[in-house]
Formats: sequence, structure tokens, C-alpha cells
Amino acid sequence: MKFLRFGEKGLEKPGVLDANGQIRDLSSIIKDIDGNFFEHTIFLNQQALDIDKLPIVEQKNLRIGACVADVGKFIGIGLNYIDHANETGAEIPKEPIIFNKWTSSIIGPNDDIKIPVNSVKTDWEVELGIIIGKSGSYIDIENAMEYVAGYCVVNDISEREYQLQRGGSWDKGKGCDTFGPIGPWFVTKDEINDPQNLSIWLEVDGIRYQNGTTANMIFNVPKLISYVSQFMSLHPGDIISTGTPAGVGIGQTPPLFLRPNQTLRLGIDGLGEQLQNTVDYK
Repeated sequence: MKFLRFGEKGLEKPGVLDANGQIRDLSSIIKDIDGNFFEHTIFLNQQALDIDKLPIVEQKNLRIGACVADVGKFIGIGLNYIDHANETGAEIPKEPIIFNKWTSSIIGPNDDIKIPVNSVKTDWEVELGIIIGKSGSYIDIENAMEYVAGYCVVNDISEREYQLQRGGSWDKGKGCDTFGPIGPWFVTKDEINDPQNLSIWLEVDGIRYQNGTTANMIFNVPKLISYVSQFMSLHPGDIISTGTPAGVGIGQTPPLFLRPNQTLRLGIDGLGEQLQNTVDYK
């Protein structure tokens, strides 16, 4: 199933897509798509949900919100595609690189991206997001998929000067306001036969810069879940953003970075598309 959240920022309601692509309102049954949702009867027994009896939501001018609410941890993985590591001149990581994206960066899939004040190197990164469905720590690779609720599209917007040239960890360039568009949908894992065989792409002003496949991940989904859980417990609603393929701005010759009044379009097979405009931070 494809679950989503819709409505004005801060007033989103839970919804689900029906077989015809119409949004159905779930707010009479559940409060929100959040950590508690994954323990709800609807999620545990989706077949019992009669979608066609739910109210249809008028989609004209409808804002789609972040597909998961109240995310506890928004975890990033760096340099996890061979082609991306090569384009940046970095060594292939021997272990996954972990960084934080602050949850305050999370926005809807089509909300504006605000270029930070004094930013000179704001960049794009389309990524597969793993949505955790149950709590765990020290998870075995063999059992890791049991902890996956589903997947979503993530745009891991990054300010490269803040990330690489301002000292300290990567975190300061990863969690600026609006740097975490997620959605449009949370897609349950049963709809994705193989998360390591998905086309993944991104365009800026109609030019396709990223055009890859999740098959090129250095560390796959089970490995990432297991590895991250060695350093922190994972909880329902946490998101792991799994890295990006080649084609980011810093990898262009010469490098290209985002400026106000540009348009980004990005997507992943089966997980939908995002569409964002860049604006000045106000």
C-alpha cells in the first residue's frame, strides 16, 4: 500500500492511495502516519482495510506533506554508491559512513527548498529512504528486513561548504531547514520486490544529472539496518537515507550548485516523484 499525509503544514491528515490513484482519508480511523501507526491494526492487517469505503480527498491544489510524522531519527549514509564515491574522488568506504539529518529539516515532497543564508554550495542528492517499522538494536543481517516497514524517496539536500570546509562533522551541512524532503508516499515493503533493483534519478531545470540504480549501493539495505543498529537503537518511524548515485552538483565539471528560482524533479521506481522549487531563505 501507499500511505501519505496531506493538508497544510502542521495540520496534515493521514491518507492512503486507492487502486485508481485517488487519495482516501484515513483520519476517521487513525490519528497520523507516525511511529504509533506501525503498531496499529490497519498497518499490521492491511488486507482488512476497505479503502473504497473511505472518503475521497479532492486533490486539486492539495499539499502533500512529509510521508511520516514525528520522525525520531533521520539517519544519513554517506558515499554508499560506487559511482558517487568515484566522482568525488573519495575512497570506497570499508564501513558505512553515518551522519545525522536533523528532523527539523523534514518537509513535504513538493515544498520549497530554502537556500541557507550565505550558502555557496547547496547540492542535491536523490536517495532511497528506509522507514523502520519496529524497535531493535544489534540486529542480525539475516533478520534485518523484519524491521523494515517500507520505503520512500528522500532528497538529501546538502550544503557542501558547511559539510566539508567548515570543520567538524558532516552534520552541519546536512540538516539545514528544508534539507529533508520525504515522500510523496510511504510505500509498504511488500510492494517493492527488490530494493536493490530500483531506478533512481534527479533533474534540475529539466536536465537529468542523476540516473542510477540502487544495485550500485556498496552496502545494501539489510547491511545498513544491521550496521546502524550497532550504534543506536532503531524505533518505528525512524528513517535511514541510504546514499546517492553519481551526478550530484559537486561532481560536475565545473561543479554546479543550487541557487534560488530553480526546479528539482526526482523519483525512484515504485516510490513516486518529488518536485521542488528553490527559494531564498526568508
